[in-house]
Order: sequence, then C-alpha cells, then structure tokens
Amino acid sequence: MKLQGEAKLVRIFLGESDKWQGQPLYEAIVLEAKKAGLAGATAFRGFMGFGAHSRVHTAKILQLSEDLPICIEIVDSEEKIQAFLPILDQMVKEGLITMEKVEVIQYRSR
Repeated sequence: MKLQGEAKLVRIFLGESDKWQGQPLYEAIVLEAKKAGLAGATAFRGFMGFGAHSRVHTAKILQLSEDLPICIEIVDSEEKIQAFLPILDQMVKEGLITMEKVEVIQYRSR
C-alpha cells in the first residue's frame, strides 16, 4: 500500500474498561481498522486523564484506576477514513473522536 502526501488522522479517546461485544473496545477498533484495510492504527494507554464526566483516571500507585485513558490513532486517505467513520459511530458510545489533516512523509513496509 502506498500512502504519501495529504491524509487524515483520526484520534479516538475512550476508557480502558469500555467494551464492544465482550472485548476491549480499543482492541475491537484496531481490529476493525485492519479489517477495513486502513493503513495503520495504534492504541496508546494514558497515565492520567479525564473526559466528559470530569472524573480523573490515573495510574498512580495510591490511586489505582481500572479505567485508564486510551487514545487510538488511525491514519489513511480521507476517503478511507470517511468510510470508516460510520463503524466508529456504532462502536464508540462514550468518548471523543477528532480528525485532522496530516502530511504523510513516509509509509513503508519491509
């Protein structure tokens, strides 16, 4: 797959404990992105954060949280991202989804 030049970056912010059909939502989204043939998706676990409920989630030892923040980033062409948005709409019941224009400098596999 070749991806270079202008593309879109989608960021999905959700909680580690969020589920989709019995599996962690972040796993389900990354696997759906792969199934949709998107260029790439990565899930990151945050150390601390809060969202719409203003409840702080943290990885501090004295305040163990079972619902750390997760951010998933997906990059691909605008057309492929737009086609994937309805899937995200079904899956993400609570959280934040953003999209921005990015410039892909290099995308290669071995």
